[in-house]
Amino acid sequence: MEVTDQIKKFEEFIQINHHAELLEKARKGESFLIIDFVELSKFDPDLADILLDQPEEIIRAAELAIDSFDLPKKTKNFRVRFKNLTDTQKFMIRDIRSKHIGRFLYIEGVVRQKSDVRPQVTAAKFECPSCGNIISVLQLDSKFKEPSRCGCGRKGKFRLLNKELVDAQRIVLEEAPEDLESGGQPKRIDIFLKEDLVSPLEDKKTNPGTKVIVNGIVKEVPIILRTGGRSIRFDLIIEANSIGNVQEEFGDLVITPKEEKQIKEIASDPRMFQKIVNSLAPSIYGHEKIKEAIILQLVGGLRKVRDDGMTTRGDMHILLIGDPGAGKSQLLKRASVIAPKARYVSGKGASGAGLTAAVVKDEFLKGWALEAGALVLANKGFCMIDEMDKMSKDDRAAMHEALEQQTVTISKANIQATLRSETTVLAAANPKFGRFDAYEMIGKQIDLPPTLINRFDLIFPIKDMPDKENDERLAKFILNLHQDMSSREAEAEIDTGLLRKYIAYARTRIKPVLTDGAVQEIKDYYITMRNSGSSEESAVKAIPITARQLEALVRLSEASAKLRLSDKVGRKDAKKAIELLDYCLRQVGLDKDTGKIDIDRITTGISASQRSTISVVREAIIALENKIGKTIPVEDIVKEAEEKGIKPDSVDEAIEKLKRSGDLFEPRRGFIQRT
Repeated sequence: MEVTDQIKKFEEFIQINHHAELLEKARKGESFLIIDFVELSKFDPDLADILLDQPEEIIRAAELAIDSFDLPKKTKNFRVRFKNLTDTQKFMIRDIRSKHIGRFLYIEGVVRQKSDVRPQVTAAKFECPSCGNIISVLQLDSKFKEPSRCGCGRKGKFRLLNKELVDAQRIVLEEAPEDLESGGQPKRIDIFLKEDLVSPLEDKKTNPGTKVIVNGIVKEVPIILRTGGRSIRFDLIIEANSIGNVQEEFGDLVITPKEEKQIKEIASDPRMFQKIVNSLAPSIYGHEKIKEAIILQLVGGLRKVRDDGMTTRGDMHILLIGDPGAGKSQLLKRASVIAPKARYVSGKGASGAGLTAAVVKDEFLKGWALEAGALVLANKGFCMIDEMDKMSKDDRAAMHEALEQQTVTISKANIQATLRSETTVLAAANPKFGRFDAYEMIGKQIDLPPTLINRFDLIFPIKDMPDKENDERLAKFILNLHQDMSSREAEAEIDTGLLRKYIAYARTRIKPVLTDGAVQEIKDYYITMRNSGSSEESAVKAIPITARQLEALVRLSEASAKLRLSDKVGRKDAKKAIELLDYCLRQVGLDKDTGKIDIDRITTGISASQRSTISVVREAIIALENKIGKTIPVEDIVKEAEEKGIKPDSVDEAIEKLKRSGDLFEPRRGFIQRT
């Protein structure tokens, strides 16, 4: 097809389909027109075919066709953008080869990196000082090009009159994890954006962590060697023609009317909760309470934004701490399969920057670029963090803000950014010494900072204690699975695909409201628990539950109502939430000395009875200081404390804690002194 024919065809096509839109855009001062590829192929299949093989030529023809329309003078350089390419043009990043260079195709992926927007020269005009001739030079390479000679024979310096600039930006696109075969490493490709694709409005589409569709032309870029010469190898880059967002939340799961009917049938089943729990991980024996909690976590509570801008998170975070081989990783892996949008990371392989966000050097447009980490990429989804205890201290500290405020703030290399990370975290860790010590309090064996532990709504210790009956059942269950692959025991009552859709449906479409009955139930439990720890004889009161647990109860109750597809949170939802939280607190926060629940055992590592001991020891030291003098024998302190009913072991422990905090020191063996 001749170029003139192509231009005529486009004129005709735009006249029929886009004339009014074109005039409207010209009036607004916008300089681009979006054409649907399907419409074009209906109008002229040959033209659509040539577009795929020779995109630059055809796009130029379309732009020339627009120039022939009578448009206001200020709208110059009108650009044509194509959307809705057919599936035959969809490629995985890993499948792009040299034969695709110069072809029009589309790819899907997650934006990993984004550089700043910078101007780039497209053409420059030079004047010859000898004859006044004006020479125009197109700037196609990465190096600024000047004319080598003029028509009058002059070589050498030419005067630069003016240069045309366009805004340019580079983003790095990575294959989305759901598109990969298991175990595949996601591949990346550079995308080059310019002109209206980097306008402030379009800029929001390409924030790190968002999933986008890019329609563009594959091009090669020469690699410049250190010596200044060109390498024989080339880099691939896609020059974007248009860019569109993929609805990357739970909405991208298409639920058909038939499936909606099935979902409502499951919800009306009296055994609904049990069915869903059994389908979460049928091949993992036991852990019923944990499975219940994970299901409620997948559905989640409601995120509330108040008028003053304060937000309350609706995501619940759960921490599993357990002995090796108890099936924690299996539960995490299975949850990441069922969750509609999930990322799985493991301790040693995750750094603080890899979880939150990193600032990296941008080689292409020079400068710094922002790269999103796992918690940001899993925005509005789930992040499973395994082997959390194996992470370094600094890396764990990076998670504090992401867990509570649900944002990631980064201030490095002149980039100040706040990224959203409305992410639900399910984490697993081993106890401090690899296995639980039956005689030591659990709070001490969790080797994580108290401030981080405090952000988890539910903490489940998984103990693997020898028990003849239980071991027999477990062995029988596992061996049956190995013996008979189609064992009914490991069959999920609800298909995984349907379960994912059930969770997505409950999570996005149900917005339950707390009823007075549920509020009363939660309030009564909270007040009863708060005041159960306050015994009159103790100097320091135990704090069994804090306001953080109260919010956790609300989230759990809302999740339970969502799971029933109910728009009201009833008493039974509140009771389920209380039952789960109470189970956790009794497992983790029970003080054996007093028989009462004490949340401080987990959150600060020092129980109320210990705090009470420390205050008694302090008083004894001050009293003895007044009698004896500054240097006090430890034996005297032990005697003094024994009179107040405190065991010698507890006294030694309290003195050790005070020495560690810097309140006491040991001038010589067997004696202590206040600092």
